[in-house]
Amino acid sequence: MGARGAGLYVGRRAAALGAALLLALLAALLALAALYGRCRQEEAPPPPSPAAPGTPAPPPAPTAGPVRRLPRHLLPLRYELELWPRVRPGQAGPFSFRGQVNITVLCRQDTDAAVLHSAGLRSRGAAVRGPLPGLGSAVEVAGLRQEEEDEVAVLELRGRLRAGSRYVLQLGFQGLLEEDLVGLFLTRYTDQGRSSMLIASQMEPTYARRVYPCFDEPAMKATFNIRIVHDPSYVALSNMPAIDVSEMKDENGSLWTVTTFNTSLKMSTYLTAFVVCDFDYVTRTERGNKIRIWARKEAIGNGYLDYALSVIGPIFSFLEDVLNISYPLPKTDLVALPEFGAGGMENWGLVTFQESSLMYLPSDKFTSRKAMIALIVSHELGHQWFGNLVTMNWWNDLWLKEGLASYFEYLGATFVDPKLSLDKIFYDHVVQPVLREDSEIVRSLSESEDKIKGSFSLTSLFDSITYNKGASITWMLSGFLTEKLFIRALTSYLKEFSFSNANQDDLWTHIQMVIDAQDEVQLPASVKEIMDSWTCQNGFPVLTLNITTGTIRQEQFLNKNNRRSTDPNNNTWIIPISWMRNGSSQPLMWLDKSSKVFPEMQVLESEYDWILLNVNLSGYYRVNYDQLNLKRLAHLLENDPKAIPAVSRFQLIDDVFVLTKFGYVQIETALELTKYLAREDELFIWNMVLLNLVPENLESTLKNYEVYPLLKKYLLKRMLPIYHYYAGFIHKNIDALEDDYFAQGYLEKLFATACWLGLQDCLDLSSELYAKWMDNPEHKIPFLIRGTVCCYGVALGSAKEWNFAWEMYTHTDSTEDDKDILLSAMSCAKESWLLYRYLQYGLSDTLFSSNCTSTVILNVVAKDIGHRMAWEFVTENWPLLSERYGQELLHDVLKVMGRFVNTDLQIQELQVFYNATLEEDEREATTLLLESTKSENIERKKLLIKVASWLEKNADD
Repeated sequence: MGARGAGLYVGRRAAALGAALLLALLAALLALAALYGRCRQEEAPPPPSPAAPGTPAPPPAPTAGPVRRLPRHLLPLRYELELWPRVRPGQAGPFSFRGQVNITVLCRQDTDAAVLHSAGLRSRGAAVRGPLPGLGSAVEVAGLRQEEEDEVAVLELRGRLRAGSRYVLQLGFQGLLEEDLVGLFLTRYTDQGRSSMLIASQMEPTYARRVYPCFDEPAMKATFNIRIVHDPSYVALSNMPAIDVSEMKDENGSLWTVTTFNTSLKMSTYLTAFVVCDFDYVTRTERGNKIRIWARKEAIGNGYLDYALSVIGPIFSFLEDVLNISYPLPKTDLVALPEFGAGGMENWGLVTFQESSLMYLPSDKFTSRKAMIALIVSHELGHQWFGNLVTMNWWNDLWLKEGLASYFEYLGATFVDPKLSLDKIFYDHVVQPVLREDSEIVRSLSESEDKIKGSFSLTSLFDSITYNKGASITWMLSGFLTEKLFIRALTSYLKEFSFSNANQDDLWTHIQMVIDAQDEVQLPASVKEIMDSWTCQNGFPVLTLNITTGTIRQEQFLNKNNRRSTDPNNNTWIIPISWMRNGSSQPLMWLDKSSKVFPEMQVLESEYDWILLNVNLSGYYRVNYDQLNLKRLAHLLENDPKAIPAVSRFQLIDDVFVLTKFGYVQIETALELTKYLAREDELFIWNMVLLNLVPENLESTLKNYEVYPLLKKYLLKRMLPIYHYYAGFIHKNIDALEDDYFAQGYLEKLFATACWLGLQDCLDLSSELYAKWMDNPEHKIPFLIRGTVCCYGVALGSAKEWNFAWEMYTHTDSTEDDKDILLSAMSCAKESWLLYRYLQYGLSDTLFSSNCTSTVILNVVAKDIGHRMAWEFVTENWPLLSERYGQELLHDVLKVMGRFVNTDLQIQELQVFYNATLEEDEREATTLLLESTKSENIERKKLLIKVASWLEKNADD
């Protein structure tokens, strides 16, 4: 399916990175970062954040669970499939579809039953013809048994199908056409002011069986002859070009259109696709490939799809040239669906997208939106080779398509937009986020087939491990092989398994063949031994370097609370180590055991002799240095930060603060590396530092501790150069930032932190820009800092500023993004009565849609002056709130309130209310959560005492 930036797990605004530095030990609290949920008044999902298009969103329901494998007695060769959605424009529903499928199968073992997948379908008759070539003969069907739990249909036969012969299974079926975004589904939308409907499909991973009886496993490939019966006012699309359009009448004499499509290439059932709509399209041809993007007429007319169309052809050509394999289809249709459960789905020849994943408004000056579109499109086009042409044997090797497509999405996007920095964006979007998650997830990249069948929901495999870890180890693999050899191996692999299936050992074999045929690159072990250590065991290693002895030790990176003195698994990896000494790149080294001495890494006594491992994050691991080397690196950063490449600076600081969180190093060691920040001009590095030093979910809590004034003095001194650099653009020429990708994603955090720390220039700028907006609502606040300006415009003002925000929120022309910003900004008020009135507004069905009330409460409860007020509001109005939101709101509020719990008395106060509102089985869990939160807060206080002590000594440095 689509990428983390473009697929099954995309659909809501990217969650804030959950990295806390000062509060690094508080993993449970940091998990609460996404407090500010979006408040939607329409059903269309928002686009991913430009700053992080690779953030997962919940999968569509229903979930594809553990799957029963089919017997291998029958092998499908060809499907003749007719689908007839019984939908007319303007009908109210309910809707259904019916169809007929004739499946030509090869019998590989004598059997008296035909077992195939079917879920939620009613039978309209079944027959078995053959053996072929004669269709006159038949094998009598004794019965058709549906096994709903296993999602299979069993045709019990009175005769036997004979090995070596071919037969045709003929099945009629019908099903309901729901609005659930899986299988064959219906979507309602508005176009040019009128209500419309369309029908689309989403088959991955195992939803094809909900549309037609089939052999719904990725390795059971076949060709498809498809025809769709539909209302004459609609156009029908499928994987292949239409070759005939005719008419037919139904039983009532009503006219329908029949669109017949050319025979497909050999492919898996999850790639079959159908769309029936009245969209328009834009088109171009690239190397004989006819490309069309279909969308709402309004969007096509306004040019919203023009940018996507402009990059699709070049990305296709780039992938063809890099892989040296031509795209095998004569056409590609891309459809922008108003509602879709995925960012994109790579169906061969008919790629479907969430509408927002493809649309770029010509009035939008900023390129981050273009980059997001290029990434999503590039991912789905990468699947035309990785997944469609060569498919994994089974879902346990899902990373073979998703990880490789995620890797190529960044190559393709940076090809069409060279202003994007490949290494920076790849580390920021892919490697760093998954390193944080992979230490918590107990799953390897390639699981055993039995484990997947028995314990996993298939949709749970579409996660950051599959996408981002898969891409990260691919990046590492390409690095130590060299890109030239890696691509040569991929081409060999793709050619060998075209229109077929493979597992990861097949990929390792083709890489090994390329390695064996040259003598430029030498490996310490076989490709399989090296790569299995990364794909077949959980987690990843942390390397600890001692520069006095030159010793590097590896161990699995685990939270200090989970680490054991002896690890029964004794996990080790075969690790490529790129490294630098005193600014000079050194030959690649390998660590193939738990500990090893590298004499080349023994350093001199000079403070200018230093070692840097994992240069530009070429390997998927973290690095822990001894105190001597860390001291020298900190000194280097203060004197010449550019001596360390930008990505390596990011990695060095990120590693050390995550190591602090996980108990490997002390917080003081980590803070030493921040002294140089006045000389740091990379915004993506600043964003990571600030998300650690000032976690968004704990800003209000930090203000209650003595660390705040010290942090303010220390941080502002270092922030001023980069703040003033970007403030100059805000004052004079913000359009000059239109090509600065990271400014568009991360400038908001920089300005929000500056205002939070009380920087007068930031506060004045916010007041000034907000006042200009109030004077003239056509004078828009700069998009890149709109959230900060609105928040502090309200915070520094009074009722007049708050009332203006409310007026703009209720303005009919306000976009959903504007509404989200204002909904949060109104909770920034510093006058208690305004917050109280805001909470009261939240109870009104006429002022807010009901799903906004919880957002209002959570926005207020997270503020330093609002948490008590919001808590009292919840307790006083609980009967009404409970009726609307049940326990979910209460749990969310508890998580926030937990940050302010420091005493037994405070716990008792909360507990009294929860005992009166929760069921008995929930009370015990709540008590444990409160006690856990209290102990975490105690640990936080101890940590902040250390931080304050360090800041007192270093604030003036």
